[in-house]
Amino acid sequence: MILNLLAGIDISKLFGLALRTSIGVQAATFALAAVGLNLHYGYTGLLNFGVVAFMAAGAYGMAIFFTQGWLGGSLLLAIAAGLVFAVGIALSIGLPSLRLRADYLAITTIAIAEVLRISFRSQRLLDLTGGPFGLPSIEDRNANVSFADVVTIDWNPINDGMYGFWRLRFDEQTLWVMILGWTLVMLATLLIWALMRSPWGRVIKAIREDEDAARALGKNVFSYKLQSLIIGGMIVALAGITRSLNTGFVETQQFKPQTTFFIWTVLILGGAASVWGPVIGAITFWFIIVFIEELLRQMVDSGWIPEAILESNDIASVRMVVMGIMLAALMIWRPQGLVGKKEEAQIDVR
Repeated sequence: MILNLLAGIDISKLFGLALRTSIGVQAATFALAAVGLNLHYGYTGLLNFGVVAFMAAGAYGMAIFFTQGWLGGSLLLAIAAGLVFAVGIALSIGLPSLRLRADYLAITTIAIAEVLRISFRSQRLLDLTGGPFGLPSIEDRNANVSFADVVTIDWNPINDGMYGFWRLRFDEQTLWVMILGWTLVMLATLLIWALMRSPWGRVIKAIREDEDAARALGKNVFSYKLQSLIIGGMIVALAGITRSLNTGFVETQQFKPQTTFFIWTVLILGGAASVWGPVIGAITFWFIIVFIEELLRQMVDSGWIPEAILESNDIASVRMVVMGIMLAALMIWRPQGLVGKKEEAQIDVR
């Protein structure tokens, strides 16, 4: 029976697609966002359930400044503007809520994320944000140049062609954005590694463990929390910018609430308060998701799963159910995540 089942499964395609996605731009984007969330939650103990707000701020800030031709039409300056926008979001969230209990921050971040998303969809901002249509690579706004073209063509040092082997072959544009994305992930990871070994990082960890004790030692807990929120928010904003530079457009559907919970899943899977947890979590998350989806699709196509039980249109939903079951099992047997330390684990269902 097993041999008959394998006869209907394309093993090469199954593993090839899963591996390709797990090292692709999508995985790099989620790894980068999880690095920022790791600083918020893993090291500082901030419950940020509106991670996607920072991604949207970075992406829309960059896209608006570039497509409007502001700042001389410079993409680098537009990216900087997106990061400044993310700082503004961090301040708008942190100033009123960080002096209160942790659950107020969680509520505030969820609210800000939805307010931003709905505002960007508004018809009143159609000329600025594109409203429900978003901001694609609008040629007529900026001398027939799109922000995606600047990165994938103008900045690209790689010659035309296909690179790689087996099913891990990428064209020069995809490969270049992958290199940029994973380079940003490595730089952000090294930044967190350095910060956590500095006096600043030790204070941050002390606040996570017992902020009253840190306050008693004369530390300005509010200031340190706000700094952490800003730094982590800028890293998450870079993830949103990277995602937009890869897709070539920005629209509100990219920043729905489930994106936040995917990023949380990546962090929990890899391990919070672990330097490499977000990276391992992102690679593992996308490998499992694509592997499950492709396996189910091939089993349905080969007839091993009757359509009366599972239709092709339902596979995307079922894969998330399977992923949820696996995550629940992980939380029971290894709450610190794949590479996290048990003494650092902040979530324990037992």
